[in-house]
Amino acid sequence: MAKYETISKHLIQTYPKDFIRFTLEQDDVEVLDILDTEQIRAETQHTDSLIRAHIAGEEALIHHEFQTTDDPSMPLRMAGYVMRAIGHYGLPIYSNVIYLRRNAGRRDPGRYIQELPGYEVLVEYKVIRLSEIEGQDILEGGPSDLFPFAPLMKRPVGIDSAAWLRQCVDATNVLPVDESIKVDLLGRLMILSGLEYDPTLINRILSQEGLMDAIMRESSFAQYIKQEGIEEDIE
Repeated sequence: MAKYETISKHLIQTYPKDFIRFTLEQDDVEVLDILDTEQIRAETQHTDSLIRAHIAGEEALIHHEFQTTDDPSMPLRMAGYVMRAIGHYGLPIYSNVIYLRRNAGRRDPGRYIQELPGYEVLVEYKVIRLSEIEGQDILEGGPSDLFPFAPLMKRPVGIDSAAWLRQCVDATNVLPVDESIKVDLLGRLMILSGLEYDPTLINRILSQEGLMDAIMRESSFAQYIKQEGIEEDIE
């Protein structure tokens, strides 16, 4: 599942301000720096995304983890990330875990608790399940860089999965942005959709819209997936 987390991390590094606004539900955001996540590790894993920013004028860290599956150790992992980041940078932190797959994260409590009398520890973080986000709201008013995640979000009532995927593709295809940005977003949507949709359906929709060739030949995304070693997903 690393390929899906790789795509997600690349998107958040490209559009950090919009992701912070989305996860924190806060408009007053100024991104200062995208930090080196190799410096912050919990056991053998390093955090997916760590950003230094001003939130309502106050400097803080914004931490994101992307998950495709359930992990019983997530509360402990998140506590490790949070405490190491605070210790390293000396700043308050907003910590978030985003579950990409529809059924993942339902048992994540959003907190780590140590209940030793006199030595209690509580670390809380926000749990975001894309399947609980109204996808239509993103397509109608959300930032365009979140469109690749829309197929994984909650569908409108009465729309089946195939129709919803096509609607997400069509909405991305008519975005009033530079063509290179558009095909990059479509390429990322194509990969992320693989978490929920049959590859044959994805390829059929993109081919019917005449978008597959554009994704593979005209976008920087094609070069990116080759560098990341996930070109087999296109096949």
